[in-house]
Amino acid sequence: MATPATPQAPTARAVRTVAFVDGVRTPFGKAGDKGIYAGTRADDLVVKVIRELLRRHPELPPERIDEVAVAATTQTGDQGLTIGRTAALLSGLPKSVPGFAIDRMCAGAMTAVTTTASGIGFGAYDVVIAGGVEHMGRHPMGEGVDPNPRIVADKLVDPTALVMGQTAENVHDRYPDITKQRTDAFAVRSQERFAEAVKTGKIGPELVPVATRSAELGWGLATEDEPPRPGTTVEQLAGLKTPFRPHGRVTAGNAAGLNDGATGAILADEETARELGLPVGMRLVGYSFAGVEPEVMGIGPVPATEKALARAGLTIDDIGLFEVNEAFAVQVLAFLDHFGIAEDDERVNPWGGAIACGHPLASSGVRLMTQLSRQFAERPDVRYGITTMCVGIGMGGTVIWENPAFDGSTN
Repeated sequence: MATPATPQAPTARAVRTVAFVDGVRTPFGKAGDKGIYAGTRADDLVVKVIRELLRRHPELPPERIDEVAVAATTQTGDQGLTIGRTAALLSGLPKSVPGFAIDRMCAGAMTAVTTTASGIGFGAYDVVIAGGVEHMGRHPMGEGVDPNPRIVADKLVDPTALVMGQTAENVHDRYPDITKQRTDAFAVRSQERFAEAVKTGKIGPELVPVATRSAELGWGLATEDEPPRPGTTVEQLAGLKTPFRPHGRVTAGNAAGLNDGATGAILADEETARELGLPVGMRLVGYSFAGVEPEVMGIGPVPATEKALARAGLTIDDIGLFEVNEAFAVQVLAFLDHFGIAEDDERVNPWGGAIACGHPLASSGVRLMTQLSRQFAERPDVRYGITTMCVGIGMGGTVIWENPAFDGSTN
């Protein structure tokens, strides 16, 4: 009788290079009854993004997509029902393409990218679509949430941790050198840079037009972001109310608003991208998420960036471009002060940020990535860039990217 063969151990896979192929987004709208998306479903915003990615890349056979990951902070109503799968079906992708939903609050789309990118690196996927959506007009942050009373009763977190604007005031308390005057000046700079980027055509090519409808105006077409306030001055911001604390420092002018919008990106193994003729906008170097005290969640990008840099064997001096989410100006300034970066440094949010264009929570991570990828194409002198953001309930996330167009001249 023959001796059964000994099973062979599986061969270890080499980690594959993950490419950010392309990213798009809807114009961002103001949340509420008068916002451009008041009559538009959240899942339809995701469908527009997926269809636009496919339209722009006919070289990608839809059946080659291995996963669709879509983030939403409030997963209910038209943002529920495993929106990655339902949006894939609604977009006309083959029924063989799976999908899932994910939530890490503001870093939802960022986590959709890092999670699926890990799958690409491991060999589970070749091509994925990852993104996020938030319709804060239909689903305000915290809708339907029932926090366990022990969170406060057992003093696991300070009660202010559950109100994002109060966490920003807490960061001001912790860093008294970050004055309201500094945050207002930063906010004005964000508006100015964003307006200039729109004027020069740097912001716009990534936007997906969305048909809209309202009872008052009928049918329309959203082609540009609704929140920006070009021409904003420091003097105007100085007189705004501080809704989170009497005589506070956080206002509607130096913080991102409540917004609606969706983003999406194609990620692929770099060899697969080359095989299919897909462009390579960025290469993933590494990423990290870190926890901080929930009541000062705005400082989350600091330890997340330190962790990501250490694991990648890089330093902050190696980074030539920064896309930092602007949930609050104080959050960005705390990050810059920690790393010794000037608040008007041209490497930081060169096309403005969320204070100007809006922050539809779970969608914003891919906006940062899309802008960085487009900046890389213009800056062959820059080798590395990061996308980083603070996350509610006390976290931060940072992703490090490499510029495939780097020519070796500087960074």
